[in-house]
Parts: sequence; C-alpha cells; structure tokens
Amino acid sequence: MDRSVRSSTRTRLAVGALALGGFGIGTTEFAAMGLLPDIAADLEVTEPVAGHVISAYALGVVVGAPILAVLGARYPRWLLLIAFMALFAIGNVASALAPTYHWMLVFRFLSGLPHGAYFGVAALVAASLVPLRLRTRAVSTILLGLTVATVTRAGAASVTVANRSPERAERLARGESYALRLDMAAALAQAPL
Repeated sequence: MDRSVRSSTRTRLAVGALALGGFGIGTTEFAAMGLLPDIAADLEVTEPVAGHVISAYALGVVVGAPILAVLGARYPRWLLLIAFMALFAIGNVASALAPTYHWMLVFRFLSGLPHGAYFGVAALVAASLVPLRLRTRAVSTILLGLTVATVTRAGAASVTVANRSPERAERLARGESYALRLDMAAALAQAPL
C-alpha cells in the first residue's frame, strides 16, 4: 500500500475516532433528558429536582473546560484525550451506579468536567492531522459526532425506556459509549500526532 494512502487512512480513522468520542459525550449529555422521569423515579425525587442532574453536568462542562485546558497544556494531546475520556468514563460508571440523588449530582458534575476540554483538544488534533485546506472539514467531522448524538440519542433513550427498564436503558447507553471510547483510544494510539 502506498505511504500516502496509508497516512490518509490513518488520518480518517483518527478523525473518525475523535468524532466517536464526541458521539459518546453527546449521548451521555443528552440521553439524560429523555430518561429524566425514570431518573426521578429511580432516585425517589420529583422530576424538577431530578433535572438538577442535567444542570450538574452542564456546570461540570463550564468549570472543567478552562481548568483542564490550563492544567493539560504541557502534556501531549493524545494523552490528554485519553485522560479526558477516562475521567468521563469513570464519572459515567459512577453515575450509573449512584446510590442516592446527591451522589448522582456529584458524579454527573465529574462526568461533565472533561467535556469542553475534550472538544478543544480534539479540534486541535484534527486540524493538525490534515492539510490547511481540510482543517475546517476535520473539525466539523468531530462536532458531527456531538450533533448526531443530540439528534438521535435523547429520543432513543426515551424509546428504550418505554420498552425496557430505565436501569437497562442507562446501562445500554453507557456500554455503547464505552465501546466507542475504546475504539477512539485504539485509533488515536496509531495516529501520527
């Protein structure tokens, strides 16, 4: 195989993996909206109170982006992306297993911390992998993962809950996201960053 074809394939895989990471983040962020009545019932709180788990995630995004960007400035970008997704995964596993409403708030906040920093670093990595004329396409591909999750996953979570238990739906969404993150980590490890 020609070296340029191999490089092009690796670049597409890396950008696609970054988009899958965005899809995983978007799934976690937006699926909670579709699951809100079930989260409220499971945690034995009202729906308005359960809505705070969405706010806790959003607060984590706002707090985490600048702090993690500054703290991570000296580290290689590929390492930051893997660390952000690991923190994201740990927060999500903890959220899925949260025994009380207050623990759910804490874990959702922690899950949101790497969100903004991930997209910032992923955009930089994607732009650095392609020629100047393709940079906007590479960055928009990463954001496409978030867009697809926004459009498809919130509604899909509601439909899944209507047909199954909320716990099973949440675990299904989490498992789907974890598998995507593992694919992303594998592709990034092979990409020339």
